[in-house]
Amino acid sequence: MDRWIRVLAVTALSAGAVLLTPAGAGAAETGLLRLAHLSPDTPAVDVYVDSVADPGHGTALLTVPGVGYGTISDYQGVPAGVYTVSMRQAGADPATPPVLSTTVQVGPDSARTVAGVGRFADLGLEVLEDDLAPPPPGQARVRVVSAASTAPTLDASAGGTPVADDLAFAEAGEHATVAGGAGRLQVTVDGEPTELPLDLAPGSVYSLFVLDRPGGGFTVRTVLDAAGAGTVPAGGVEAGAGGSAAQRPVPGVLGAVGLTVLAGAGLVLARQSRR
Repeated sequence: MDRWIRVLAVTALSAGAVLLTPAGAGAAETGLLRLAHLSPDTPAVDVYVDSVADPGHGTALLTVPGVGYGTISDYQGVPAGVYTVSMRQAGADPATPPVLSTTVQVGPDSARTVAGVGRFADLGLEVLEDDLAPPPPGQARVRVVSAASTAPTLDASAGGTPVADDLAFAEAGEHATVAGGAGRLQVTVDGEPTELPLDLAPGSVYSLFVLDRPGGGFTVRTVLDAAGAGTVPAGGVEAGAGGSAAQRPVPGVLGAVGLTVLAGAGLVLARQSRR
């Protein structure tokens, strides 16, 4: 019985040490990557993401089929490194040469958006550096991305605060801090303003994609880049801007609970030994 008690004590300490190990310890450093189709006259495409260092023997790390204009995927967590992003016509054989491809460097704790931009005749892949730093309390941070072919250049303001000035088609503006809450985004093209509804949660970071609206005019797609508590939307690539990163249990709490349970079991066996 004494031997079993000693074994249990060692097991308790070992289990506690494992449970108390910080989340991610020993794991590869990761960054965030997402994809966007921002070319108004380009048909749907299949997008492939491959690691340059570890191409996976011909198997893509990530495949996003049938991506159409205005689609912005959620962020995907990927190990830090260099990746090849390729586009093929929707339904094309993955073995055929891509229509477009580019490389993107994803650093630890960085975020990148790879977007197909411009008109079909001049289609290109652009790598956008995403800044997820939180805004001051009660405010939001926004960035305008011009993806409307009917707007060669545009100016934009949110709640009266300028957020884009002479922004060219297929370009992204700088981040700006604006008031949080419901409001309007005013997009001005050739002196003609267009008012679009906008609702920004305080403490969050957004990308505002100005898109062509079917039938004419503009629309804005408000994509959440990071939520108030530092949460980054991540998940299914076809889920758009929804979703949140899963909340993980606190390792220290798990460790304390594990040690408490195992210590209790040790006391029970000790009493049985004395009996």
